[in-house]
Amino acid sequence: MKRVIKAEIYHDGEFYCARCLDADVFTQGKTLDEAVKNLKEAIALHFFDDPEAAADFAPNPSLFTMMDLGEVSV
Repeated sequence: MKRVIKAEIYHDGEFYCARCLDADVFTQGKTLDEAVKNLKEAIALHFFDDPEAAADFAPNPSLFTMMDLGEVSV
């Protein structure tokens, strides 16, 4: 049983985009805080709508996010 939901966050130039790697969830926000809030809400709604998807996870799993920080000048 998984205790962590993995997701990635990146900035597309206008919005912060958040994509869950463990479920079919995508959302965005104008700010990083808004994108994180929207991601948590979208995951909760996804699991509510699809209880079978939630069955792979422990109750109240943690959300682990990776963030693309853009290009590095070398």
